[in-house]
Amino acid sequence: MIKGRFVTTISIILLSVVILSCKKDSNQSEIDHGLIEAYVIKKQLDGQYTSSGLYYVIVEPGDSDHPTLNSQVNVSYTGYSLEDVVFDENNSITFGLYQVIAGWQEGLQLIGEGGSIKLIIPSGLAYGSNGSGSIGPNEVIAFDVTLHYFTD
Repeated sequence: MIKGRFVTTISIILLSVVILSCKKDSNQSEIDHGLIEAYVIKKQLDGQYTSSGLYYVIVEPGDSDHPTLNSQVNVSYTGYSLEDVVFDENNSITFGLYQVIAGWQEGLQLIGEGGSIKLIIPSGLAYGSNGSGSIGPNEVIAFDVTLHYFTD
């Protein structure tokens, strides 16, 4: 009888470990949200969330016309970790908005020419569980972006 209880207890523990491991992966958006919230508080940011979990602060709204997903945009930007370590920057680059990560696609449509925005991007709208270069798996990243101009 003691042996049976021991096996049952071990089985419950192993099942719990498996469930918690799966739960961690399925709750990455909650983890990201917590990281973003802590960063927002630390930096005393006054922005808002989109329904997808992107946090943004419009620093300068720019013109009333905004780019669409099909627009070619020219921007300058600085990308950094939540520890404020810069991983990329560019003073002038042009690309199709449809070619970049989802966080940029969504965020840049919120401003017009001459506008600037701070984006705090959850991992699911950035590089996900794979990461990219110096950006780790499931890493929340941030960008300061200025939209110089766009064409449709």
